[in-house]
Amino acid sequence: MPRTVHIIGAGLAGLSAAVRLIERGVRVQVHEATAQAGGRCRSYHDLTIGMTIDNGNHLLLSGNRAALSYLGAIGARHHLIGPGSATLPFIDLANGKRWTLRANDGLLPWWILDSKRRVPGTSPLSYLSLLSLLRAKSGATVGETMTCQGTLYDRLIEPFLLAALNVEPPQGSAALASAVVVETLFSGGRNYHPLIARDGLSTAFVEPGVEFINGHGGSVSFGRQLRAVSFDGDRASALDFGDDTIALGPADAAVLAVPPWTASALLPGITVPTAFRAIVNAHFKIEPAAALPPITGAIGGTVEWLFAFPGRLSVTISAADRLIEVPREELAAKIWREVAQIAGIADALPPWQIVRERRATFAATPEQDARRPGAATAWANVALAGDWTATGLPATIEGAIRSGQRAAQIATDQD
Repeated sequence: MPRTVHIIGAGLAGLSAAVRLIERGVRVQVHEATAQAGGRCRSYHDLTIGMTIDNGNHLLLSGNRAALSYLGAIGARHHLIGPGSATLPFIDLANGKRWTLRANDGLLPWWILDSKRRVPGTSPLSYLSLLSLLRAKSGATVGETMTCQGTLYDRLIEPFLLAALNVEPPQGSAALASAVVVETLFSGGRNYHPLIARDGLSTAFVEPGVEFINGHGGSVSFGRQLRAVSFDGDRASALDFGDDTIALGPADAAVLAVPPWTASALLPGITVPTAFRAIVNAHFKIEPAAALPPITGAIGGTVEWLFAFPGRLSVTISAADRLIEVPREELAAKIWREVAQIAGIADALPPWQIVRERRATFAATPEQDARRPGAATAWANVALAGDWTATGLPATIEGAIRSGQRAAQIATDQD
């Protein structure tokens, strides 16, 4: 077993790697380049609207086993809330029609036989179209694998896959879409209860993780940007942080839980994704009505998912490159009109904030998926972690945490 594993990056991949290593009795040191942990999954106090918001809204599902095991380990599972069943309301913003998807928990999906539970305008046979994803050819897109049109596609498959892949579904990887569908829709309703971090991402995922690490003999240091890695044969020999250099002993290891562009600069010759997609999040300071569901899906407009948190309403828009250059005021007003329609609000535009992430995730196309490296590297004591690595899933919280746990396994299995 290594004496110390140095984890570069305190996002969810790095934190989950550290927690798993500590559970295995390994000493860890986490080095984060910025002033805060969490990476793209964190909360911060926004001065514009005068409250704490998340830098991105994230939906989890009850079948996200790695994410839930991580939260269980750090004592934070109670921070996730949801309806307690596979229930999800939708609205078509183009015509105002509303419906609620209500799946049963069991493996046999009898809910599709009930017109009051399934997507309106669909028949039980239409759901068989999802089976085509199980037969997807290697390197195929979703559009090459299944028909991307029709009521079921418009009202369920497209919004579901758009959120998971963060690319327009027809261009997305059929293999990644299949993986998501297999772990959710094909695994019984008990695996797709929607869950959100009611009190913020940092409260649920980040702060308890850092506290767990610091409280179990590890350390998390900030302002520690890794500048270079030195190598001796098939092993990394030193980590250069600019102000100091850490020599790696014979039993030490490193986990690089950094963005792909950083990893490719530090590790010569590795292949990483090179195309990315944006996500736009909007936050509005207003108290949601008590009857408003925690999550509402929307089609037929710009808003895709509306989240109701204490004191604010938040929106997520995936594959949002088209919105990056839209003036902020124009975008906020447009989104608010749709939010007001969804939530039944007559109020004028409240205090707001727009958060645009230009490189939120790698583009989940077959070409970019093929560029994702595994956790193991050419150096025996170096592992990679991050939702952009070959997790078998798109870039999600679940994928990020799985990658960290896999990297921890590799770090402790080194010769």
